[in-house]
Amino acid sequence: MRIVFMGTPDFAVDTLNCLINSKHEVVAVFTQPDKPKGRSKKPAITPVKEAAQKAGIEVYQPAKVKEPEVIRQLKEINPDVIVVVAFGQILTAEILNLPKYGCINVHASLLPKLRGAAPIQWAVINGDKESGVTIQQMDEGIDTGDILLVKKCPLDKKETGGSLFEKLALLGGPMVLEVLDMAEEGILSPVKQDNEAHTYAKMLNKDMGCIAFNAPAAEIERLVRGLNPWPGTFTYLHGKMVKIWDAYVMPEGEMDASVKPGTITSTENGEIVVKTGDGYLVIVSLQPEGKKRMETEAFLRGYKVEKGEQFEERK
Repeated sequence: MRIVFMGTPDFAVDTLNCLINSKHEVVAVFTQPDKPKGRSKKPAITPVKEAAQKAGIEVYQPAKVKEPEVIRQLKEINPDVIVVVAFGQILTAEILNLPKYGCINVHASLLPKLRGAAPIQWAVINGDKESGVTIQQMDEGIDTGDILLVKKCPLDKKETGGSLFEKLALLGGPMVLEVLDMAEEGILSPVKQDNEAHTYAKMLNKDMGCIAFNAPAAEIERLVRGLNPWPGTFTYLHGKMVKIWDAYVMPEGEMDASVKPGTITSTENGEIVVKTGDGYLVIVSLQPEGKKRMETEAFLRGYKVEKGEQFEERK
C-alpha cells in the first residue's frame, strides 16, 4: 500500500520505522511545524521528521492540515491509507474519506477507556492493572472510531509513565501491519465503541505535579510514577523546590491525627517518611532545586532535614 504517515512525538517513531521497513511504501510524512526549544529558542525538528528525513521520505509540516492547499497535496499524493500516531491535529471528514482504506489511528489505551491526549500517564495515575494499544478506524470524533485491533499490556507494580510509554510504543507498528494485511484481504471486523463506558485522559501540565500531601499516600505514589519522567512531581522544603522521583507507601503504621499532612515524621535509614491524608509516603529518590537527582540517603548527608519539618505546596 501507499501510506501517508501523520505523527509528531517519540511515541510515533517506532510505528513509522516499522512501516518503512515493511513491504508497504511510506510516500509522505506529515508532522507538526518545528518549534523553538530551550534557552536558545532555536527551532527543533520533531522526532518523526528526523526519522523520515533519515529514511529519505518527503516531509510536510502544515500549521493546519485542514487548509485547502494541504488537501490538494494529499489528493496529489493519493495514498491508499493514512496512518496517524499522535499527530496533534484533528482531521476533517474530507481527509478521513480521501484514502481507499480511510485513516487508521494508533491509540495507547484500551478504548473506549482513556480517550484523549495522555492515556499512558493516566493509566498509571489511575492505578489501572492493564493498558494496551487500540488500532481504530478514525471518524470525526476524538478517539471514537470503530476498533480494528487491540493488544493488552499488564502494568508492573513500579510502572512509570516512561516505562509504559516504551512498552506501548513497540506494539503499534506490528499491529498496524496486521490491520493493513486484514484490510487487503477484506477480513477486517470493525467493532463499535461503547460510548457510555468511555473515560477521558486530559492533557498533562507542569502544575499537575505539585504534590498535595492531604491526598492518600497511595494516590501520591501513583502520581509520582505516572508523571515520571515528565512533567515530574514536586514539593517545597525550606522555600526550595524538591522533585520527587521515587517513593513507596509505608505498608503499616498508625495514623497520628494530630500531625498535619506533609509533615516529615522520620529521616532514619536513609529515607524521608511523610504523613499524608491517609498513610505515610516514604521518599527514596529526589532532586533538590538546582541539583541532580539523588537517592534520599545522599540528600540527607548534605542537607539538614529534621523530624517535624513540613513539605509545602508553595514556596
